[in-house]
Amino acid sequence: MVNIFLKINFMASFDIVNKIDLQKIDNAVNTAIKELVNRYDLRTEDCEIELDKKTKSIKLQAKQEMALQSLVDIILNKFTKQGIDPRIVDLSAKPNPSGRLVLQQLAIKEGLDKETGKKIVGFIKDAKLKVQASIMDDQVRVTSKSIDELQATMSKLRGEDFEVPLQFDNLRS
Repeated sequence: MVNIFLKINFMASFDIVNKIDLQKIDNAVNTAIKELVNRYDLRTEDCEIELDKKTKSIKLQAKQEMALQSLVDIILNKFTKQGIDPRIVDLSAKPNPSGRLVLQQLAIKEGLDKETGKKIVGFIKDAKLKVQASIMDDQVRVTSKSIDELQATMSKLRGEDFEVPLQFDNLRS
C-alpha cells in the first residue's frame, strides 16, 4: 500500500476597492435639496442641486460663487451624516459662469485609478509584508499564504491616506 500525501498550497486573497452606494448618495442629495428649500440665505440665489445617476455626478447652480460654495458644503455635510466618505467627491472642477448663473459639476469617484493603484502596491511592497499585490482593472488584489499577513496588510492600509476611501472585499482563505 502506497501513501501519497499531496501538499496543496492554498493562497488566501482579498481585493482593495473603492465602491459607492448610489442609493445613499441619492438620499444625501435629497436631504440636501430639502435643506436648500429651507435656507433663508439661499432663497434669492436660484440654487439647484441635481444628481445625475448615469454619469455619477452632482450638478450645482447658483447666482454667485459664494452661494455655490455653500451648496458644496451642504452636500459634503449630508454625505457625512449618511455615512458616505466625502473624499468620493472630486472637488477639482472649477465653477463655470454661464449667463447669469454659475455652474459646477462634482464627479463621484468610483474604483481605483492607475495612480492610486500604483501607490497602494508600492506602499504594500515598502511595508515588507509577505504578500503579493497586483493591479486588476479598478481594484488591487492582494494574495498570501497566511491570513494573518493579509489582516496585517489591511491594518496598515487603514492607517494610510490614499485620497480615496478603501474597502476590502472578497476575503478568501
